[in-house]
Amino acid sequence: MARQQILIVDDNPNMSSLLSEMLEIFEFESRRAGNGQEAMEILGDDSFAMVITDLRMPEMSGSELLKNIKEKHPELPVVVISGYNLAEGEDTLLSRLADGFINKPFKMVDIENMLNKFFKARIA
Repeated sequence: MARQQILIVDDNPNMSSLLSEMLEIFEFESRRAGNGQEAMEILGDDSFAMVITDLRMPEMSGSELLKNIKEKHPELPVVVISGYNLAEGEDTLLSRLADGFINKPFKMVDIENMLNKFFKARIA
């Protein structure tokens, strides 16, 4: 059986690499994008089970990416990861559109809990 693929969007290659390694432990494949524009191009090419995106990125913020994904792929779960406090209005947008939120620094158990929420049968 093919493993489900998760798109990781983060401008910090160390963070996306760490997250990719964590997902591998739970038997998920991942593909990485360094910014929102690249992520939107990749989403047009492949089938993903989920997107995990950083909130603060240059060019296209995680909030903008979230809006774009939900317009084009409304059923695709999007989880936002950030180490920053949310700006005014961002919390409303995220609570309305994001399927989950994880604070940085995160732990392995945070990723496991998030995966359990969306893929219970796969992780349990």
